[in-house]
Amino acid sequence: MGLRKRKAADALKEARKSEYFAILRNVPSSPRKMRLVVDMIRGVEAFKALGILKFSNKEASRKVEKLLRSAIANWEQKNERKAESGELYVKTIFVDAAPMLKRMRPAPQGRGYRIRKRSNHVTIFVDTINKSND
Repeated sequence: MGLRKRKAADALKEARKSEYFAILRNVPSSPRKMRLVVDMIRGVEAFKALGILKFSNKEASRKVEKLLRSAIANWEQKNERKAESGELYVKTIFVDAAPMLKRMRPAPQGRGYRIRKRSNHVTIFVDTINKSND
């Protein structure tokens, strides 16, 4: 790695120390389905978002709920105290496409239809509410 890239990587690493996040990779559902769930909790207070996800009937909400709990635990670990209700909120959450599994399905007259099994990556950032109002 060159000097310029190393400096940029170190700067990014320092910036990440003050952020609280969790990443879920290679979730075997389509990004479109996951974005429906993610849009429900964007910008919402963290414990309210947990309630929304708990009572959602979408399969993707179970995975996002676990990811949000992980992000809250990361915040608690870095700040060395428990998060209180109304203190944290979902600052940023986004879904990216992951590598696709490509399969073939037999079709009539010797043809084959391509099946694309999509997957995604989910990234969530949490932050304190009073910090964002500064």
